[in-house]
Amino acid sequence: MKHIEVQRTHRIGWLRAAVLGADDGIVSTASLVVGVAAAGANRAAILIAGMAGLVGGAMSMAAGEFVSVSSQADTERAALAVERKELRTEPEAELAELAGLFQARGVDAKVAQEVAEQLTARDAIGAHAREELGITEMTSARPVQAAVTSALAFTVGAALPLLVAALFTGSLRVWLVGSSALVFLAALGVVGARLGGAPAGKAAARVTFWGALAMIVTAAIGKAFGAVV
Repeated sequence: MKHIEVQRTHRIGWLRAAVLGADDGIVSTASLVVGVAAAGANRAAILIAGMAGLVGGAMSMAAGEFVSVSSQADTERAALAVERKELRTEPEAELAELAGLFQARGVDAKVAQEVAEQLTARDAIGAHAREELGITEMTSARPVQAAVTSALAFTVGAALPLLVAALFTGSLRVWLVGSSALVFLAALGVVGARLGGAPAGKAAARVTFWGALAMIVTAAIGKAFGAVV
């Protein structure tokens, strides 16, 4: 019988950026709206603050992801450059090192040597990148992908609580924005978990808890400053 195995590790790069962006968009914008509304601001001020948070947050996420992932990419390139140099100058030592890595994982010494020789003959730098440095095609840094994905996900996430704030007025706005944001966060947790093949309940509870905590804190601060003003 044919064995069919479904793996989702190829989604690691963009999925992390998407979940982070959407989560940050929902939490930061909902918290901002709740805090400003709790301070007694009018509808126009609330929407302006929310829109500014959406635009600024999306740009910040894009810049932050691009810079941080670019740093990772630079580190990977530097490590690969060192490996290429060592493969040129010390090929025997590198071959022994590769065989030793397989032996450390429980492979018989003779088999480990044969595998190392075959992999070196086929793609020496690729073998050392995977086995020694832990760099693979699926996990390698992609700055542009991370930046674009994060910014778009943040924009979508931030637009949800902002839309609720625009549709409703009065004293119920704070509660409606807060409660809807928790629903959005729970849905995000479920979707992210499903895409990654992880338990949905745990993921939903995790993002909902931290989102609720952020909104409670900002609402309390907004209420306190509103009362002082």
